[in-house]
Amino acid sequence: MNAYEFSEISQEQAASGKPYLQFINEGTMSLGLYALAAGATDMQSPHAEDEMYYVVSGRGAIVVAGERRPVRPGSIVFVAKEVEHRFVDLEEDLSLLVFFAPEHRIE
Repeated sequence: MNAYEFSEISQEQAASGKPYLQFINEGTMSLGLYALAAGATDMQSPHAEDEMYYVVSGRGAIVVAGERRPVRPGSIVFVAKEVEHRFVDLEEDLSLLVFFAPEHRIE
C-alpha cells in the first residue's frame, strides 16, 4: 500500500519551486499537486490525457473550452484530453489535486 499525507506533499511541492508535483504514477493513472498563487497566471496547455481537478484550498475560476465556472474548496472539475482550459481570477492561493488517466508523463 502507498499512503500519503497532504501536508507532506504540499511541503515537497513548495520546496520544488515548481507549480506541479506528481507523486503517484501507477501506469494507468497519476496524481499530482498543482499550486497557483493568488493573482498568478495559469500557463498550462491542453494535455493528451483526461484529467480531474479537486480543489483542496483557495478560490478562483476555471475556463474550460470557453465555459467559465467558479471554484472553491470541494469543487471537482473534469477536463477531457486536448481541451483548452486554465484557472483564472485567483482570489486566494489555489491547491489542486490533479488526477490523470492514463498517467500523465512529465518531460
